[in-house]
Amino acid sequence: MAIIEINHLSHNYGDKQILLDTSFVLNPGEKIGLTGVNGAGKSSLIKIMMGQVIPDDAEMYFNKKYTIGYLDQHAEINGHQTIKQYLGGAFAKLYEVEEKLNQVNNSLATETNPVKLEKLLNQSGDLFEYLQANNFYQIDSDIEKVAAGLGVTALGLETPVNTLSGGQRAKVLLAKLLLEQPDVMILDEPTNFLDVEHIEWLKKFINSSEKSFVIVSHDASFLNAVVNIICDIDNQKIVRYVGNLDKAMLIKEERRRLYEKSYESQQKEIKKLEDYIAKNKARASTARMASSREKRLEKMDILEKPSEQIKPTFRFAYKPFGGRMMLKVDQLVVGYQKPLLKPITFEVNHGEVVAITGFNGIGKSTLLKTICGIIPQLAGEVEIARNVKIGYYEQENDFHGFSGTPLMYMRQEFPKLLDKQLRANLNRSGLTTIHCQKQIEQLSGGEQSKIKICVLTIKESNLLLLDEPTNHLDKYAIDCLKEAIKEYEGAVILVSHNKEFVQEVADKIIQLDKMHL
Repeated sequence: MAIIEINHLSHNYGDKQILLDTSFVLNPGEKIGLTGVNGAGKSSLIKIMMGQVIPDDAEMYFNKKYTIGYLDQHAEINGHQTIKQYLGGAFAKLYEVEEKLNQVNNSLATETNPVKLEKLLNQSGDLFEYLQANNFYQIDSDIEKVAAGLGVTALGLETPVNTLSGGQRAKVLLAKLLLEQPDVMILDEPTNFLDVEHIEWLKKFINSSEKSFVIVSHDASFLNAVVNIICDIDNQKIVRYVGNLDKAMLIKEERRRLYEKSYESQQKEIKKLEDYIAKNKARASTARMASSREKRLEKMDILEKPSEQIKPTFRFAYKPFGGRMMLKVDQLVVGYQKPLLKPITFEVNHGEVVAITGFNGIGKSTLLKTICGIIPQLAGEVEIARNVKIGYYEQENDFHGFSGTPLMYMRQEFPKLLDKQLRANLNRSGLTTIHCQKQIEQLSGGEQSKIKICVLTIKESNLLLLDEPTNHLDKYAIDCLKEAIKEYEGAVILVSHNKEFVQEVADKIIQLDKMHL
């Protein structure tokens, strides 16, 4: 019996129909990869499953025997707790049982009535067996195992959660969900803030688990390694494929090719019929045959025109630079109150693409912010050549308190440009007119990322600092971003956990792991 079954699902997001009379099913043990381009409806489907959004129309069944957990990277967490205390919250029910056991045992110490004493002894035994059966006495070991696997231990388990960065916080939220072990785990971009070794650990965890998973990820290699079902949202429909992502995409492409062929063939037939009817309907001798063709045309099941993927076109605005060396970092020490890294020295020359790698929390983002001057260096020098104009893409989709539409945001950034110019740039970045009319907080992570990239396609620079730019972007957008970086005439300093992306665009790599304190 299915855990979740949704039939005749239709849903609008604003004025846009994103799901239309489609269905979704999750069976026990299935590990589903939920795919689709940015804005296809993945987030909406997840919110419908979690009861956060009521669909316009649907027949929904949820098996009450199963618990569902969701990795919500925007969830509030208690800022006064340490990481260990927060992770311990995954076992809150077991701690309640332990408290009850302690109360029963305290009562045993003072009870003299034989009947009550026997009842308390039985109750104590039942509670103890329940705790043992649910591995209560290895909670600390489980916390340490998951925390180490996801790289949370490196943050310090006694660290207050309110001091964590967005990426660190996401890792802690993921760790808690894995410790809670609900029957169904819904993971939205779980690898965005994980290092390669931690992604490998998560792959093993998922593959060894008997639980059911629904995973949204733009990391193709990750999905290929962990899922056995793909549910792809395309043209308002959820299409189910058995197998991994590669297999599903091959089948999808073949189906699309056959559909396009059928559509083109039908269009030719329709035109032929219409031409015949137009030429022969008025003639008495051929009117009967024309009428027959007209009826045939009326009965024809007309295929819809194949939908076209919205593919962005990124091209970073370049400000000419006449020299060679653009940036020199000499014995630079970065951090907030304490150093995160050993002193670091490197140069960036015009036209180079330099990738900075290292595990999460090591200081990659801090290094970029220090170069930009957002935070001060603790020691050493950052020498930026004259006429260098920096364009900075920050990792988190933070619009710094701005509330409004993408068009309003672009007006704020570029007050001298006309609305039609701003709309044209947003459209080229993969954002439609409908996207431009929505509030930014209503957009998907990928759509928000495209707004930030769009700014860099207008604002001239000759040194780009890109902090995890592929996070949230779909395959089409990532491919376009690769080309934009390759075509950019200036220099690029790039931070990315996407190994394949780095290998394709980087001229040299600076590994911070070797500089960790």
